[in-house]
Amino acid sequence: MIQTLLEPKYLFTFILMGTIIYITYLSKKSSSASDFFVGGRSFGWFTNGSAIAGDYLSAATFLGLAGLTFTIGYDGAFYTFSFSIGLTLLAIFVAGPLRKFGAFTVADFVAYRFHSKRARLVAVLVVLSISGFYAAPQLLGAAQILSMFFDTSYEFGIIFTCSVMILYVGVGGMKGTTLNQALELWIRLGAFVIMVGVAIYGGLHYQKILTAITEFSGTIANTSQFTQDGKDVAVDGQAWSTSGVITPNFIHTLSLVIGLSLGTIGLPHILLRFYTNPSAKAARKSALMAIGIASVFFLFAVFLGVVGRALFIEGNVNPEVMKHLITGGDNMVVPSIAEALGGKWLLGLVIAGAFAAIFSNLSGLFIASSGALAHDLYASFSKKELTQKQRVIAGKVSIIILGVLYGTLGLLVKGASIGHLVALAFTVAASTFTPIFLFGIWWRGMTEKGAIAGLLVGLAVSMFMIFFASALPPALQFKVPGIITVPIGFLTVYIVSKLDRQVPTDVNLFMKKVHSKQREVA
Repeated sequence: MIQTLLEPKYLFTFILMGTIIYITYLSKKSSSASDFFVGGRSFGWFTNGSAIAGDYLSAATFLGLAGLTFTIGYDGAFYTFSFSIGLTLLAIFVAGPLRKFGAFTVADFVAYRFHSKRARLVAVLVVLSISGFYAAPQLLGAAQILSMFFDTSYEFGIIFTCSVMILYVGVGGMKGTTLNQALELWIRLGAFVIMVGVAIYGGLHYQKILTAITEFSGTIANTSQFTQDGKDVAVDGQAWSTSGVITPNFIHTLSLVIGLSLGTIGLPHILLRFYTNPSAKAARKSALMAIGIASVFFLFAVFLGVVGRALFIEGNVNPEVMKHLITGGDNMVVPSIAEALGGKWLLGLVIAGAFAAIFSNLSGLFIASSGALAHDLYASFSKKELTQKQRVIAGKVSIIILGVLYGTLGLLVKGASIGHLVALAFTVAASTFTPIFLFGIWWRGMTEKGAIAGLLVGLAVSMFMIFFASALPPALQFKVPGIITVPIGFLTVYIVSKLDRQVPTDVNLFMKKVHSKQREVA
């Protein structure tokens, strides 16, 4: 028993869990709604920048991007380019003004901008929709790791992860969440740095292995025992190194870029992080730090995806690793590479890093969604004035509700691709909240009806394009339908606002507040 617990995969995972519990315990006291939902707006740019990067660099980055590059090559690497654009746009156009606005939740922005409870209600619906899309693939990643490396069932993995989140976020609130996210970022970045270093030291230089991959065409020996059809895996190096799987032409490429790059601006759990800074200047510095960290992460993810492809083609890895590369799909490539490069110790560190990525992102989604339920629904629509203690209790109860809801969604996505599911969440965000925040911050003419129409139409069109695209002509079917859904979202807000013309009377005061150069107050 003791020997089993000292295995690296158990050891590193227990250390991670112990650290989470300790930080959560230290952060357990939330005396006010500000403490629970935005951490008292007390985090400096370095801590919050680390937390933003930790929140943004989810399982889709740690597992999915390398996996997509491993599986489909050029198109997978192109995801990283699109994701990196999004953080830059967020830092330039939204981070500072959003912190100057100062609130608890994403829906607060819409509600206060138009003095509308209807707008708040619609915003809550969109927050929960985006967060659900994003939470499901994180839970998928956690369940797959537990199943593959700890021999648990998929269902146990979902229940275990949701239980950790209920403890993690329900007890620690935003303070515990932020500190854990910051720590977990550096754990997984450290894992990536070590993997890249080991790969390069072992002679797996990028240009060398890229050439070997693109020139190889044929079957991989001794893989038939792991495939469903009983045949060796066939690969085509030229097809892998060119576009065509997700982006078969320029229009599909543009659609991917639009959906993913603009989606970052509309992600509720990322937007919420800028409320936790003490000032707009700190918010901008946090965003810039997150961009730098993310850029390094994306570079490493693409490189490791190529490394994994090279190891797979060579076929010299042990049978267990080869089995994971084939049966685990593109979600388990990074752990498989770690085991191939550094054995059980590097695998143990990467498994802990993967859990850190999943816990970090899920905690952000839980805290953002709990704000939507507890603050935007319960507190805002309550007939009586709630005390600070009652608001905090409502936030904790909502965490339990979300654990059940997201757990159910996690059970429904078994076998899907983490990277692609997250891409769809970005598309929904880009088509709904992105027009609202860009217009809301930079255009005086947006009205309440325009905002509500934009949110509802953007959500409806996104859902249709994701779930019922097969009903459309082939020319309108996209893996990531941003080129259709995002313009519709923006145009709906603009056209309805122009027709409505009921601009809030205090819009100039609002614009002065979010764009003022004066020192902000918490």
